[in-house]
Amino acid sequence: MSASAAAQKAPRPAAAPRAPRQVPRLRLVSPPEQVRTRVPFVLVCMGMLIGALLTALLLNTSMAQAAFETTDAQRQLARLNQDNKELQARLDQVSSPDELAARARELGMLPATGTGWIRLSDQTVAGTSAPAGP
Repeated sequence: MSASAAAQKAPRPAAAPRAPRQVPRLRLVSPPEQVRTRVPFVLVCMGMLIGALLTALLLNTSMAQAAFETTDAQRQLARLNQDNKELQARLDQVSSPDELAARARELGMLPATGTGWIRLSDQTVAGTSAPAGP
């Protein structure tokens, strides 16, 4: 056997009796003078998040309202364009030469037999003007 093996098998000396362990005394420790908490930072972050969400909600609501108003305005514009086309067609119909002649006859007007002009420079009548006959 080698010396190291013999040393390993050698009996160990008995442990010396230990003194009873003393319990450390408790004492009051005061906190450091400047204690930094994360509460204000967390509150600021939450406030910014809530503000951003409310802003997004308000923007979305106003955009939806503007879209509804735009749609209503487009409908009204289409309706007014249609009315304009109908009125223009009616005006074209009423102002046709045949319609104007018929209305003039209803009012007792007669077609002109000749055309005359009054020249203001020398106060003369030019052309063939004659009174309309029945």
